[in-house]
Amino acid sequence: MTTDEALDIAGRAAAAVADFDARHCLSARDDLDLFGLRAMADALRPALSGGAARTEDEIAAALAVAPRHRWLLRRWLGLLAARGWLDHEDGRTFSSLRQVAAPNRAQLDRVCADLGFSPQLARFFAAANRHALDLLRDRVLAQELLFPDADLLTAEAAYRDNPVNRYLNAAAGAVVGRAVADLATDRHPVCILELGAGVGGTTADLLPVLDGLPVEYHFTDVSAFFLDAARARFSHYPWLRFDLLDLNADLPPRRSFDIILAANVLHNAQHCGATLARLRESLRPRGHLVVIESCREHCQLLTSMHFLMSPRPGGVRPGRDDVRAGTDRIFLTETQWRAELIAADLPARLVLPGPEQPLAAHGQRIFAARTHR
Repeated sequence: MTTDEALDIAGRAAAAVADFDARHCLSARDDLDLFGLRAMADALRPALSGGAARTEDEIAAALAVAPRHRWLLRRWLGLLAARGWLDHEDGRTFSSLRQVAAPNRAQLDRVCADLGFSPQLARFFAAANRHALDLLRDRVLAQELLFPDADLLTAEAAYRDNPVNRYLNAAAGAVVGRAVADLATDRHPVCILELGAGVGGTTADLLPVLDGLPVEYHFTDVSAFFLDAARARFSHYPWLRFDLLDLNADLPPRRSFDIILAANVLHNAQHCGATLARLRESLRPRGHLVVIESCREHCQLLTSMHFLMSPRPGGVRPGRDDVRAGTDRIFLTETQWRAELIAADLPARLVLPGPEQPLAAHGQRIFAARTHR
């Protein structure tokens, strides 16, 4: 990718959020973390009252934590201890849980507004914080809060209707549009695979860019619920195909796609490096991989969205065997993603937003790579 091409893509992404005042992003992000940390502390407090030191096992038993959410309990304890609000002895026993500092913005909806998040997303975060202990116990499911009455509006707000995702989706549209123009000279149609398309937050912004071009677009997800919703929503695009696909079980065969898009899904891989290597094999010569991922852990997501990542009984949590092993972390850092892409022979040719872009404070990135053969 030439410097001019990279600048053009960055410019198109920036134009998509030109009306957003990003001056308060950093302070609002820190306030959002504090709301999440306060919810963690409130949920754990019944097991840490009285000052007696308790182990993780004792805390889990006292709170009746569901086994599949024990990894979240460990993250909560570790984060509160690291911030100095929970005393610990070598991370093994915990005591003296203090009050988490108050955010500068007293209202969660004000924080979300300053981040450009919708009222629906603010209500979801608030509900998750209120039910933090019930979520930890599996008495309330995150799906019930995120998809009330099978409504996709809250999830749409999380994955599309906010400045960060408008920026990233605009960048993805520019990258994929250029790739199709490059490949269409000798390939008809250009075959595109979207992994883990979910609620279609990225898809909805890409399809208008691709309409009228010689493409065949495979919208895939592990959930039939999302496929059914997408069939109805995108029925006016006859070149769309809809397939069930589990990135941990049944990735496509060798050299079957020209472009693979993975937006906010690769962190679900049991082994990110192995998954990237398989995606590399699935790309045809001169093929493109476009990845959107969060590279920063958000405390508010640890009391809400992350409950969706806990495995069902008998399942395997993401990252058990890769660079995340032993950390209970879901997201890789930008440095780790760059290294994993290089190891898979897919070095990133473009990474946005750059450090000069205020939206970079959110920690989400788009990585664009291309095969050489």
